Formats: sequence, structure tokens, C-alpha cells
Amino acid sequence: MDNILIVDHVSKSYTGHKALDDVSFGVPRGSIYGLLGPNGAGKTTLIRVITRITLADAGRVLLDGKELTADDVFHIGYMPEERGLYKKMRVGEQAMFFARLKGMSRRDAETRLREWFERLEIADWWGKRVEDLSKGMAQKVQFISTVVHEPKLLIFDEPFSGFDPINADRLKQEILGLRDRGATVIFSTHNMASVEEICDHITLINKSRNILSGSVDEIRREAGGNTFVVLHRADDELFNATIAGIATSLGNSKGIVGGYRETKIHIPNDEDVRVIIERLNNQCELRSISEVMPSINDIFIRAVNGAL
Repeated sequence: MDNILIVDHVSKSYTGHKALDDVSFGVPRGSIYGLLGPNGAGKTTLIRVITRITLADAGRVLLDGKELTADDVFHIGYMPEERGLYKKMRVGEQAMFFARLKGMSRRDAETRLREWFERLEIADWWGKRVEDLSKGMAQKVQFISTVVHEPKLLIFDEPFSGFDPINADRLKQEILGLRDRGATVIFSTHNMASVEEICDHITLINKSRNILSGSVDEIRREAGGNTFVVLHRADDELFNATIAGIATSLGNSKGIVGGYRETKIHIPNDEDVRVIIERLNNQCELRSISEVMPSINDIFIRAVNGAL
């Protein structure tokens, strides 16, 4: 597989805390790669190492087979979760400033920026101040500033936060378009639905270590056994007590029509399926139980809890 980016045994520590512990994976060229993990797992530190904002204590990062250098930042676009726009600048001036930092000429920068402003329907805001932008508008400016120099590697950290559903979908389509035009995208998020919709491959980091990597389809197939949806009438406390020691709940129950609740569970051992059915039937007024393919969210919960 042709990997545009390789993270090779990277470790990073701060005073009293190991942020990354021997993390390795490869990002296939032309893919959308999901970087997942709970808060504090080490995702942001890893992104900062990839973008050379901070240096690793051990290991290395390779771009196109060569160790990253300072000049490689011109080939990377990074939109951090913490947005960084200067409130007193005018919007077009701010976008031009970022484009020039990426090595673009003034003429090329303005041409491409105005095209993107039209594309995302914010052309009327070119001459207005950044402080007058809504959060969603500011997000669009930051997105444009990230992609305008057409880097071969794009890194988005929670890119959909602050967007309404329509604009989130709009941005999602733009990210897919960037991939189709040859860019490789690393996508860090807590939104598992977005991961299923647009990611080709994922890495899951937990407690500073890489605990799961691979293509989304392969991971779902490998983790696909013994995940069930149960319809029942018990509250969460009774339900969880009933399945304790044999199965694992993959989230709180959802209320549905007719008073029945829906809970997704994982039963590790095939021989325990009948036991669970008997227990639920006796204690929880069982309506139905059916096997399903696990979602990335289910896999995330199981992996973080050590049950995968």
C-alpha cells in the first residue's frame, strides 16, 4: 500500500505525563483517514508532531518516504480545533495573510481565495471584520485558509463543530471533493457518524497508544460478531444488571413507540446468547433480539473499554 504519511514509533512526554507511547501507523495516499480517541488520548499531540508544532521525543514521521522537515509544512494544511483568526482584521485580509504564509503569490492567493469565498457563499464578507463573523462563518474562513494552497496532506481537527446540519454536510462534500482531486485527509473527530460516512481508514488512540488501525470495512467485518439489538421494557439499571458478567451494553437504551426500549449489546461468547435471551425474557419483558453489524461507535466503545 502506498502511504503518503508514516508515523513510526512516535513517543512524546511532558512533565509527569506521557502523551504518546510508541505510536505507529501509515496513512494511504488519496484516502480520508480517521484519527479517533477519547479526550486526552493523545490525538492533538500527535497532530502537533505531524505538523512540526512540537517535536517527538522518539520515533519519526515520514512524508512521501522522507523524514519531515520545516519546509514540508508548505505541503500540509492544518485546521485546529481551537480556531485562530485575528478579530480586528478584515476577512479577506486575514485569508490573504494565511495564504501568503503558505508561500503563495499575492495574485494566486487572491484568485483562489475569491473562488473559494464564492463557492462557500461568503463573498460578501470579504471586506468585513472577522469579529463580525458568526462561528459558522469563521469556520468557513478557517477552512478556506487551510485548503487554499492545495496541499497534498490536509488535517482537520473537529471540522464540523459550530456548523448547522446543512453547512456541515456542505463541508463534508467539499472534503470528499478534495480527496477526489488527489489530496489525502486526516480527520480527527468525536462524531462517529461522520467517520462512517467519509473515512476509508481509521486509527484509534487510547491512553497514548494506538490500539486499533485498519480500513473501516475490514474493522467492521472483524468486529462484527455477536452484536445485537434488544427490544425490551426494562430501565437501564435493571437491564444492565440482567446482562452483567455475560454481555456488555453499548449505550443507554432508546425509547421507542409502544413503550419498548432499544439497547445494543455485545455478547463475546456464542454459547452465552441463549443464556442472555433466557435472562432477558425472565427479567426485562423481552420483545425481540436481532444480530446487527457493529457501527464504528460500537467498536470505539468496545475498544476503549478493552472488550474488543
